[in-house]
Amino acid sequence: MRTSSLACRRLVLGPPLVLGLVLGLVVARGPVLGSGLAPAPGSQEPRKVPRPNLLWLIAEDMGVELGSYGEKLVATPRLDRLAAEGVRYTRFFTTAPVCSPSRSAFMTGMYQTSIGAHNHRSHRDDGYRLPGGVRLLTDLFREAGYFTANVRELPERLGFRGAGKTDWNFHVDGKPFDSDRWADLKGHRPFFAQVNFQETHRPFRAPKRIDPSKVALPPYYPDHPVARADWAAYLDAVCELDRKAGLVLDLLEEEGLAGSTVVVFFADNGQAHVRGKQFCYDSGLHVPLIVRWPRALPAPAGLRAGAVEDRLVAAIDLAPTLLALAGAPVPAWMQGAVFLGDRASPPRRHVFGARDRCDETVFRFRTARDERYRYIRSFTPERPFLQPNEYKERSYPVWNLLKELHAAGKLAPEQAALCAPRMPEEELYDLEADPHEVRNLAASPSPEHREALERLRAALERWIEETGDVGRELEPPDLAARKGVTKPGTHPNKGYALEERAEKAPKAEKPDKDAGKEAAGKKAK
Repeated sequence: MRTSSLACRRLVLGPPLVLGLVLGLVVARGPVLGSGLAPAPGSQEPRKVPRPNLLWLIAEDMGVELGSYGEKLVATPRLDRLAAEGVRYTRFFTTAPVCSPSRSAFMTGMYQTSIGAHNHRSHRDDGYRLPGGVRLLTDLFREAGYFTANVRELPERLGFRGAGKTDWNFHVDGKPFDSDRWADLKGHRPFFAQVNFQETHRPFRAPKRIDPSKVALPPYYPDHPVARADWAAYLDAVCELDRKAGLVLDLLEEEGLAGSTVVVFFADNGQAHVRGKQFCYDSGLHVPLIVRWPRALPAPAGLRAGAVEDRLVAAIDLAPTLLALAGAPVPAWMQGAVFLGDRASPPRRHVFGARDRCDETVFRFRTARDERYRYIRSFTPERPFLQPNEYKERSYPVWNLLKELHAAGKLAPEQAALCAPRMPEEELYDLEADPHEVRNLAASPSPEHREALERLRAALERWIEETGDVGRELEPPDLAARKGVTKPGTHPNKGYALEERAEKAPKAEKPDKDAGKEAAGKKAK
């Protein structure tokens, strides 16, 4: 039952943006310091608009591997149709490459590094609460007259349940949602609801559809049967997620809700692959975003069916945008910005991300990206990319495969870089020329590259200061070794899902012990 003393110190003594959290004001929105935004014109005061229902469809651990995003092997007709009926965003990024800090951020509209929620699965048994003034998005929607739900119970005929995932790195008093039942939505309008899908979280269990021999692997993974089978299984999971999302979309139609419900599809972080999830490359932070406006309501400015939008959008922008579309006040303390409608801010110049402790493994990465370049700063360069991580060793067959092939001298340079004893202190990638981020330009003598490096380095340093990054002080080593647990008997996955007990944490968070052995032959020493 506490707010960390470090977080309090940052809030009280920090810059104007963070100090605004203490005040908890709801006022006209001006420029957001350290957010990557140009100054925002005009007022963001609430206005009278039709009140749509709002439905989030949230995938876990999924990149942009959809047909509508250019992946040719998958069959994703339902989400592709959703994109054709809505707006597809090509530059949407989460603020963390792992679920719990990312979800802590987009459910508050705040960077996880500003609210003390940056370490994965932290504060599960210490009563930590959000800093003064910061509130959960569902509380704001309730005050605006919305019914809230994190749907687990769907009609039995669908054959599956929603994951009910919350996974926030803070304690919430009371009920964060009004219901977990789909059946409650029709009688409680307007509603703000979400359905969470586990399919793309390991272990992959989807029916096999994709031929491993046909997959196109990123160059940093070895062209090996193990890697091909693993990538194909991930694409199979994407196909299965599409099927289930389609069943939920059908429910909206069948129950007469489609004409009044905004549908938003996105993922909580990037691909569940070795260089994706938990790392600050595009593969860990770049996820799909599709927004479909209901046909029975007048569309807001900037939303046209079938449009493709290339502006930079951060996941923390979802909270203020949905509030604005609902005609509700947008709190001044939110670091996210409205990106849709007549209250939209100018496009971002940058998006930012961060990775801190994941499970027992400690890194501190910070990253800034503009429309072309990504800059990554490691504050723990002495730690290798493949430093021990029990979860990845058990669940990611390519993790162990890389170690084995490296020992045998069978990796290409792009792959061997993942097995280096240290990580670069700085990385810079030109996403136009190098979409897989394998050519580090941080030491390039090119004037263009030097300018990009200095510009993004300065932007990142400003962001760290202006948003009061509390990750500058690492957790004590013994706490990290316990995966953030402070009390005997606490399961590290406590709080994974709404009102779930630790012993009922979804199986996806307890990977098959033999997964790596089956794929890679044996665990690397």
